[in-house]
Amino acid sequence: MRVRAESANATRERILESTVEELWRRRGSEIRLEDVATRAAVTVQTVLRVFGRRSALLASASTRFRDRILEQRESAAPGDIAGTITALFDHYEDMGDFVIRNLAEEDALPELRGWLQLGRRAHRQSMQRQFAPQLAGREDGALLLDALVIACDVYTWKLLRRDAGRSRLDAEACVRFMVSRILEAR
Repeated sequence: MRVRAESANATRERILESTVEELWRRRGSEIRLEDVATRAAVTVQTVLRVFGRRSALLASASTRFRDRILEQRESAAPGDIAGTITALFDHYEDMGDFVIRNLAEEDALPELRGWLQLGRRAHRQSMQRQFAPQLAGREDGALLLDALVIACDVYTWKLLRRDAGRSRLDAEACVRFMVSRILEAR
């Protein structure tokens, strides 16, 4: 029994990791169960037996990302502006293009909507956590938090890094400048 359970778990992990790898390479709408199955060395029927539906498979793969994201994004101590922005850029350099691709597909893939909404909430909570010392006791804290969420958003990274072609150092400096000015506002 134990050997069978371990084998089933190993198969589930291979399928899940194969899906994660496919997500890195393609838009969610382009991921075919056949490709996931081939990469995981199983049949499509096995993928469906383990996950039930394609949407459940994509949701599970997205959950795997969430855990990696939170660990990376919150590696700086709360209140450490430079460390927070560096951690965000580490995250965006690794996953920003993936996130942007998924945001572009939000309307086409309803199964992504829930995950993206969780991501938006997690981003806001992360900014609230990271800048809590600077926001504490501020009457305009909610407004400042909104501005920080925007300044530190993946779209800001995309505008600076991908659209404007700024180096990572220049883009980080720009975001640090915006965050510093936001926090100096009275």
